[in-house]
Amino acid sequence: MKPTSITARREEKILTVIWDDGHTSLYTFSLLRVGCPCAECRGGHDKMGDTPDPSVFTVYLPDSPVTHIKNVLLVGSYGITPVWEDGHAAGIYRWKYLRALCPCGMCGK
Repeated sequence: MKPTSITARREEKILTVIWDDGHTSLYTFSLLRVGCPCAECRGGHDKMGDTPDPSVFTVYLPDSPVTHIKNVLLVGSYGITPVWEDGHAAGIYRWKYLRALCPCGMCGK
């Protein structure tokens, strides 16, 4: 499963991903930042994996440079890295992880 379109709507603080199976995922910038899959944010390499910790769906970060995306970079053919206004850019959101992070009811959240 791969995205066919990725759009960061900065005014609304929403990342929209349209997947090749026709599903559309809407991620708040806050959810993306709380769910950052990098070793630093996850608490070490041993806590990294293909699925987000379920607690990320209950945490909200207030509006600040921590939740402002400056850019979204494509990482090879397997993921993206958001570049945040506070300088953080270490999280590689692989397609499988990004889809597991989808907060919609159809995806089981």
